[in-house]
Amino acid sequence: MKRIVLFLATNVAIMVVLGITVHVLGLNQFMAGGQLNLTMLLAFSAVLGFGGSFISLLISKKVAKWSTGAQVIETPRNPTEQWLVSTVQRFADKAGIPMPEVAIYEGAPNAFATGPSKSNSLVAVSTGLLQSMSREEAEAVLAHEVAHIANGDMVTLTLIQGVVNTFVFFLARVVGFMVDQFLRKDDSESNGQGMGYFITVIVMEITLGILASIIVMYFSRQREFRADSGAAWLMGTKQPMISALKRLGGMQAGELPSNMAASGISGKGGVMALFSSHPPLEQRIEALAQQK
Repeated sequence: MKRIVLFLATNVAIMVVLGITVHVLGLNQFMAGGQLNLTMLLAFSAVLGFGGSFISLLISKKVAKWSTGAQVIETPRNPTEQWLVSTVQRFADKAGIPMPEVAIYEGAPNAFATGPSKSNSLVAVSTGLLQSMSREEAEAVLAHEVAHIANGDMVTLTLIQGVVNTFVFFLARVVGFMVDQFLRKDDSESNGQGMGYFITVIVMEITLGILASIIVMYFSRQREFRADSGAAWLMGTKQPMISALKRLGGMQAGELPSNMAASGISGKGGVMALFSSHPPLEQRIEALAQQK
């Protein structure tokens, strides 16, 4: 329940901020005088499309900590915490990135990396993963998450999300304007948008949003292959990552909050593979096995 409330509150706050922004900038007047100003509409769409994605990225570490209850290891209190910190430090040094924060959270087997940049990132692992995997397998998972950070995957996915969101907002309103003009072509005295505009925008945003999700999830799946490969490079061998993936295939992976699902080492596939943030474990294992 806490995760749901936090997710809804975060998204409502983001939409309020963006709504105020476009109002102050006057970008919501893209249809003033009954004419469609495409330049202003594109700016309006970009603010909403990129704004939400970048705000989510900027607060991703805080939201991740709040939603999972992850506790950052400031000073290691036991051998396990000392091993976690030293392992992440070793991989970060080899990858050439600043040391991420390292955290542990209570939950079923999973791990994730998040943060707005390579120099401001977080690697978190669940107690369930530490308890159910061998030390070498858990090490491979940590390498996978560090590889995500080194590859800049959080920023890349944010940019892709921002681009597709912008086109969704833009095209939905262009089509809405055209439909509204067609429905009211014999009513030259009408001003403002009619019901045809609002209904069409809603329908188009839903339809285009589904297509946009397919695009974003495709890129999300590709970055998992790259992070697996990166983990093999960081460890100097691919076998531990293969073993970790096989282990994940035999257990129930912990569910992450919806805004972080694409950041985990493992995720639940959607009803259709097109909407899954992670490739099937079998495909990831096969790709690694074929890697030279």
